[in-house]
Amino acid sequence: MPYASETSLIPIPPPGEDELPHDDGEPMESDRHRKQMLLLIETLDLFWKERDDVYVSGNMAIYFSELQTMKNDFRGPDVFVVLDTVRRDRKSWVVWQENGRTPDVVIELLSESTEAVDRGEKMRIYAKVLRVPEYFMYDPMKSALEGHGLDIGSRSYKPMAASAEGELVSQQLGLRLGVREGLYLGSKGRWLRWLDAEGRVLPTAEEQARAAEEQARAAEERAQTLADKLAAYEKRFGPLS
Repeated sequence: MPYASETSLIPIPPPGEDELPHDDGEPMESDRHRKQMLLLIETLDLFWKERDDVYVSGNMAIYFSELQTMKNDFRGPDVFVVLDTVRRDRKSWVVWQENGRTPDVVIELLSESTEAVDRGEKMRIYAKVLRVPEYFMYDPMKSALEGHGLDIGSRSYKPMAASAEGELVSQQLGLRLGVREGLYLGSKGRWLRWLDAEGRVLPTAEEQARAAEEQARAAEERAQTLADKLAAYEKRFGPLS
């Protein structure tokens, strides 16, 4: 399948997101894959809730050429991030509507049925056509993570070196990716998580609420302890003036 000039073959007049199919037509491999996708998107959206210049999505169609649009033979990334854009709701990502912007980071969730494509044709398109700077792959069933950085000169990917803990750095986002035990949407297990520069996990909304409850409970306990000490003091020595 020739892709040498995909990005220059823009339809005239170009269709927009309202005229093109909205999703990539491919369901998630399993419930685990679906939850992993949602976890990565939710936590990044929450982390950047005050920013309006980033876009995070997944399992969405990406359109970049007339050939690909007519064939509709390219399945969108499971998770992708675009910087220096406008944060708004979209039906699909249409490159010619987005001033030529393509994803800065892509994450594919591997499965037996998709791994060959994710390592083959998709990887080639991300490198040579969309020129995605960072490409990560994660197998939710095996908890296996790997990353690749784009070599601009050759338009090919070079493997990233992981830390001793198996974490990978996203230079594009200033964040890390690592596997952590946890509970998400009722499922326990090892999840791929975003980490900040200090290695702290970016929390979900549920985790944020739980942390706030724990802080409030600790504050109540401290206040009660202080009240008990004060009562004991006044009982022994009389009321404080």
